Formats: sequence, structure tokens, C-alpha cells
Amino acid sequence: MNDSSKRRAALLYHAKPTPGKIQVVPTKKYATQRDLSLAYSPGVAEPCLEIAKDVNNVYKYTSKGNLVAVITNGTAVLGLGDIGPEASKPVMEGKALLFKIFADIDVFDIEIGTKDVDAFIETVKNIAPTFGGINLEDIKAPESFEIERRLIEELNIPVMHDDQHGTAIISSAALLNALELANKRAEDLKLVVSGAGSAALACADLYVLLGVKPENIIMFNSKGVLTKNDPSLSVMQQKYARDIKNISLEEALNGADVFLGLSSGDILTPKMLLGMAANPIVFAMANPDPEINYDLAMATRKDIIMATGRSDHPNQVNNVLGFPYIFRGALDVRATKINEAMKMAAVRALASLAKENVPEQVNIAYGETKLIFGREYIIPKPFDPRLITMVAPAVAKAAIESGVALHPITDWEKYEEELLERMGSDNKTLRLLTNRAKTDPKRIVFAEADQLDVLKAAQIVHEEGIGFPILLGRKEDILELKEEIGFDADVPIFDPKMKEEDKRRLEYADIFWKSRQRRGISLLDAQKWMRERNYFAAMMVNQGDADAMVSGFSRSYPSVVKPLMQLIGKAPGISLMATTNMMMTNRGPMFLSDTAINPNPSADDLAKIALMTEKTVRMFGMEPVIAMVSFSNFGSSTTENPNKVREAVAYLHKNYPNLIVDGEIQADFALNPDMLKNKFPFSKLAGKKVNTLIFPNLDSANITYKLLKELYKVDSIGPIMLGMDKPVHIFQLGASVEEMVNMSAVAVVDAQEKQKKLNATRIV
Repeated sequence: MNDSSKRRAALLYHAKPTPGKIQVVPTKKYATQRDLSLAYSPGVAEPCLEIAKDVNNVYKYTSKGNLVAVITNGTAVLGLGDIGPEASKPVMEGKALLFKIFADIDVFDIEIGTKDVDAFIETVKNIAPTFGGINLEDIKAPESFEIERRLIEELNIPVMHDDQHGTAIISSAALLNALELANKRAEDLKLVVSGAGSAALACADLYVLLGVKPENIIMFNSKGVLTKNDPSLSVMQQKYARDIKNISLEEALNGADVFLGLSSGDILTPKMLLGMAANPIVFAMANPDPEINYDLAMATRKDIIMATGRSDHPNQVNNVLGFPYIFRGALDVRATKINEAMKMAAVRALASLAKENVPEQVNIAYGETKLIFGREYIIPKPFDPRLITMVAPAVAKAAIESGVALHPITDWEKYEEELLERMGSDNKTLRLLTNRAKTDPKRIVFAEADQLDVLKAAQIVHEEGIGFPILLGRKEDILELKEEIGFDADVPIFDPKMKEEDKRRLEYADIFWKSRQRRGISLLDAQKWMRERNYFAAMMVNQGDADAMVSGFSRSYPSVVKPLMQLIGKAPGISLMATTNMMMTNRGPMFLSDTAINPNPSADDLAKIALMTEKTVRMFGMEPVIAMVSFSNFGSSTTENPNKVREAVAYLHKNYPNLIVDGEIQADFALNPDMLKNKFPFSKLAGKKVNTLIFPNLDSANITYKLLKELYKVDSIGPIMLGMDKPVHIFQLGASVEEMVNMSAVAVVDAQEKQKKLNATRIV
């Protein structure tokens, strides 16, 4: 895309279909006169009177506790300079968007039309009662220092100038990890800073808290090194002024351990870089052009540890790693300020997170095979979903411990649950699934482990403690791929076609042949089929050499189902197999059955599918509320499909009266409680939240789940096999790594359930 196209795209993005990037959305019902009378006069008087009695009730009855003001006068907009309050509004709206999507914090952006410090401060103080926190943005130094200092002193809500402290916090986390990799101590560092603005000074202040000695910091502005005899320096800059001659940047960098750049592009030359100490740490954060080009720096020094402000290079120092979660933690304990303890807590949480195994969705988002803590990964990526549960609680705890929290948290597990709820209900369900799997991990055969994505899924399953992978496939390919992605765990690898597996393969073939010899299977057929990985994997599960298996990433569903039906078969008392998909919708998990096996089930089949799905829904810790869907509602049509659905429901009502199931019913009525209650108050589903849909045929079920997945990007777990005698599950062709990990967790939980049932049978 050329510059002209980029400009046009940016303008269209901001202008269409609605100008701007944010809007106010009601959180209460407003459809009726009653709703409006509660929202405004006369009902609104009641919370007003309660707040008048106790001002802290404002957090109980209004949005103040989750509302931040992003405030600027547009005097120092990044890369644009002093463009004024109106021109800065798109930037402030963008900041509001980031607050919302990363931490579910609501924002009003406020652009103030004054450069006078006193007038600015007075304006912010006058509007502060509206907000739970103040984020100052793009205000030029040195005025920004005075504005922030006074507002912190004079207000009792969190105030932070993100341009200063955001960069300081993220780069401090990067510095902690870089020091570990370089085997250096903060107190021994010689540090050179290019830039003496608000961000550079805030960075230096936090580095000192990490242990860097102030006397070991040499700071430069556009005129040169900061010296004691320079009367133009601000109070903040004077802290880092030195009683030295006016040396050059090159001279200062000779033997230096760290270069921090917050100035302008291309001022750090290869010669200067070569003069630095071993394992130099270079944070070149000028945008859009760093103080030294990343590729040039990497070519100049092989031992360099480098970070920039750019997203197209490793180790991006991005403020979005900090401010959403710092304010989240501060708001949630009603902190009166954001103090140094809270900032340092965020620093250490970010540094710690970079050392943990990275979720696969982060690797995918950044086009990486596998991110591992090291020189090219010293700080987390902005789209790491764990940030909110790592940084916000750390900040909240620091606020409590440092005595600035008015509403301390006592139940931290519940708080983490609440944070994850803010990021979507699917996170909670998936976490419960994986946590349950981790309580009793099982041996899982990955039948296509020589496929990169399958192997990555197996690695995650192993590293997260979900299960113990057994890898099937071409051994040489698996070993090569393991090395590529850093999967160094010693896990079993089997290649059914190799001579070394002859003994096991022949044993499996003999067992299979004896079980099927009266059904047209010869010993030769059995021996041939045992060379195929899905037959071999199924026999491993059958014979107790594994607890579960997963397959299907690279092969069609029918080709994988066939060996499972031949070798595993149906569970005792089950006459039908089916599948269900768990869809992670914005209303919570929804189970859709049958999505993969039965083309045109009978009424009897539909009843069985409903009963098997009910057990699976309960396996996930949910109460099944089942709608048997059709194109008609309760007898409005007498054609074949509605009739069979109606017959299935009648059977279930008679034989399973406690089961919450009804139909035939159209999908919109099933999913809209108000419509259902108003039109069909007699239904068992009235007043209930439906979480399970049983479809009249395979076409409707399969089409629906794939439409949801593709049109609305709804995550899907499945198809989950129902009615099998052993825990065997099939991936959709081309499933994502995340989907395969989730299905592996399902396989483990299924194995746990089947083991419990077997143990109970043995006791009886």
C-alpha cells in the first residue's frame, strides 16, 4: 500500500460509517416508560440521595468506578508536535479504544483549550468528580511535570501521565530481563540516555529504583550532555546533570552497558555501538525511526540485546502493555493515586510474564513459530491474554500494601475470575476445561504429530500439564520439527511403519483380527491396517497403552471415523454415535448437535442425541437447557422434519420428565427468552437460557456451526464425539492449534469421566 492509499484508508477508517472511534452505549434497559422513569426522573432521585448521604456511594450507583478521563491540550502529540486540542482528538479517541478493548475500562476523552498550567489544572480538578482516574496524554514538558505533580497532590483519584510513566514501566521490565540475559547487575551499569524529555526522565527515575546508580547515568538533550552549569535545565533534568565537560555521545558510550534512546532517528552509529561494553543493551525508542536501524544494529553486534518502539521488530516497548492494566488494578481497589510501588509492581509482573510459556494465539498473532524468553523476547506481546490477570492484580496488591487503596480486595481468585469475565465468557469456560484436565492428566496419542501445528498443540498440552503426549508419525520429521519449535521434552514417539514397531504392530493386528475375523477381516488385512496411524492409535487406546487419542487435522472426517468405529465402537448400552460442537458465543457456550455424523436422524435418534449431548454439557459443569429446533413452532407445521422433532420431544418428556428440553421450536424463539415467554409461556424453556440446540439433520447443524465460526469468528470446540466406548476425538480438517489444544483437553476430561464410570462399575 503506497502513502496515498494509506492516507485515504486512515481517513476513511475514522470517517465511515460513523465519525470517530468511540460511542456511549446504555448499560440499562430503556425501552419502556417505566425504564425511563427509573433512569431519569423521578427514579433517579433515589441514588442521588444515597450519594448525598455518603459520597462513596457514587461508586455503587454510577459508572465512576470504571470511568477514566484521557485528557490533553494537544501540545506534544507523538510525532506531530503542538497541533492543538481539536487535532489531538483522534489520538485521544484511539487511547480510549485501547483502554476498552484491553481492560474493559470506559473512557471520556477530553481536549482542553489552554496552554496555561494553572488553567489546565483547575479545569481537570473541576471535572474530576466524574471520573475514577485521570490519564494525562500528549502534554509538552516541562509543563507536564508540574501538571501531573499538582494533580496527584490535589486529587484523591489515580492520575498518571502515560507518556512519561508508561514508557518507563515497560522499558524497566525489559531492562530487568535484559540484565538477566546479559549477566549484569543494575548497580554496576553505565547508562547513557539520549533525550531529556518527560519519558526519558521517568525512565531514569524507575531505573534508579531498580538499582541503577544516578551517578552512573549520563543524559543528553539536543544541545549535548546535561551539565551542572547549565541554567536552562528544569528541576527534573538537574537530577541527572553531571559535573563533567561537554563530552560527545560517542565518548559517553565508550564502555557503556546500556543505551536508552528517546530522541531522534539515526544518531547512534555502528562505531558508537562497537565502543559499548560486551552484551550491550540498546533501547532505541524514537519513532518512527529508531536511534539506530534495527537490522544495522544486529549486524554490527551479535551480542546486542535490543528493543525499539516499533511493532515490526522484536521487543517492542509498547505502552499498551501497561496503562490499561495499571488503571484496571488502581480502579478496582479505588486507589487514591498511582504510586511508585504500583509502578514497580507492574514492572516486575511484566518481566515475569515474559519468562512464561507463550500461548499459541500470541505466536499466531505475531507470525512466530514459538516465542521463547531470550534476546528477541524480553517483554510480553500486547495481545497476550494473560496481561490483565498478571499486571492488574499486581498493581492492586501494591496499592493495598502501600496504603492507598480505599476498597481492598480479599478474594484474589474471585478477582481474577472477574478480570477474565471482562475479556469474554469463553475464557472462563476454557479455563475451567483446562484446569479440570490438569487435575488428572492422561496419555494422549497425537496421530498426526509430524504436522507442525499438531506438534505445537502437543507441546502446549505437555507444557500446560493438560496431558502426556504420545507422538505418532514419521520419527525423523517429528524430531526435526521438535527442534524447530523448541519442544525439548522427552516424550514417546512411534512410527507404525518402522521396523522397530514390528512387535507391537503384529500384536495389535492379531488382537484386531481375532475380534473381527467373523466379519470379513483377514489377518493380512489387519496387519496392513496396523501400519496406518489411526488404526495403530486406536489400538493403543483399546489396549490401555494410551488413555485417549486425537486425530483428523490432515484427513477428512469420514476417513478418521471409520477405523475408530471398527476398533473402538460404541459404549455399552449405546446404539448411536453423534457429535456436538461447543461454540463460544457472546451469550456464553452453546452446544450444537449433531454436527458431523448422522445425515437424517429419526425421532428415536434425535432423542438419543439429546440425551448424549445432555451428559456432555454436564461434563462441562453446566445445566443443560435443550431446544429441539426446526423451522416450525409447536405444531405449526405437520411435515416430516417437524413431526420427528415433536415425536422426539414427546418421548423425552415422558421418559425424562426432569430434563429441561422442548420443541419443535424455531431458533430465534429458542434463543430469545422474551419472545419465547410471551408467545409460548407453556414451554419448558420459558424463562430459561437455552445453551443446547439439537438440529433435525446434519445439513442444518453443520451449516449453522460453520456459519457462526466464519461470520462471527466464534471459537468452536469440536466436533466432540458422543457415544464412543473410549476417549477418541477428531479434529476438523485444518483445525487451529488452539482448537486442537482445546479438543485435547476435552479428550482428557472424557478419559477422566470414563475412568470414574469404570471404577464405579468395578465397585458395584
